[in-house]
Amino acid sequence: MAKLSLGLQLGYWGAQPPTNHVELAQEAERLGFDSVWTAESYGNDCFTPLAWIGARTSTIRLGTSVAQLSARTPTACAMAALAMDHLSGGRMILGLGVSGPQVVEGWYGQPYTKPLTRTREYVEIVRKVLARKEPVTSDGEFYPLPYNGPGSWGMGKPIKSITHPLRADLPIFIGAEGPKNVAQTAQIADGWLPLYYSPYRQEVYADQLVGAKQGFEIAALTLVNVNDDLAQALYPVKAMLGFYVGGMGSSKRNFHKELMARMGFEDEAEEIQRLFFEGKREEAIAMVPDQFADEISLSGPPDRIRERIRDWENSPVTTLLIHGDIGLLRTMAEWVL
Repeated sequence: MAKLSLGLQLGYWGAQPPTNHVELAQEAERLGFDSVWTAESYGNDCFTPLAWIGARTSTIRLGTSVAQLSARTPTACAMAALAMDHLSGGRMILGLGVSGPQVVEGWYGQPYTKPLTRTREYVEIVRKVLARKEPVTSDGEFYPLPYNGPGSWGMGKPIKSITHPLRADLPIFIGAEGPKNVAQTAQIADGWLPLYYSPYRQEVYADQLVGAKQGFEIAALTLVNVNDDLAQALYPVKAMLGFYVGGMGSSKRNFHKELMARMGFEDEAEEIQRLFFEGKREEAIAMVPDQFADEISLSGPPDRIRERIRDWENSPVTTLLIHGDIGLLRTMAEWVL
């Protein structure tokens, strides 16, 4: 049975900046949490809040979950990770993800084509920057370096980072959902950030994780709701799933819906999306199976949660990413650490 570590998932901001993230991160560090993570969608970026937190902590690892590929070029991303790693004394984890077509095309104004190829190219370039063995070049389809395409002045030359990276092996994690993306993540990354993981359905991902390197980490987002009433504890999880499976994507492609189907709930996923697009959000939430919500979370009375933590310890997951207040962080530290 493997010992789990804990991570604090702060996510991305809402309409206003949160006022308690530094306090939460400091408490998580005091409690022995391994990592703290910040996110971006189409509001705040993920690096600025992480740097702010890093300046006010000393040991906890600092992760992006996730930095969107389309938000910055691979070299710009490597520069941000390189700087964060130096300033934090080697605590940076670079978590990357392609996001979805609605954000990539609607917010960043870029085509959402060949996400696996883009991810592979991106990671290769970041690793070249961090290795600093030679000037960085790439003959890839999406990020050619030097650039000699339309509009080029023909004056670009391969460049090596002025600043020597602190760590050439700075860990790179990837947020991946699709089978091919997860399989590629196991091949090219140091860790995986699954959105929904069930320790009771390990077979869903088992084949894709074959060949992962020694020490490969899996940091799974795990909603925790402590409540003696299991139905009440599951409701926030079902609400989240109803929103993501129903509305986070178009009717043509929704990666969350496709993942739910692969995990054995295809009919329910279709119905959730149908109800959501008809404006029947509460009915969509009610359609989320209790079993699915229960498997990907830790919900219910304290004794039940403590027992189910053992099921996560018997899975390939190495870190539970927790989102909650200081009270919840203290409770989880007591139960897990």
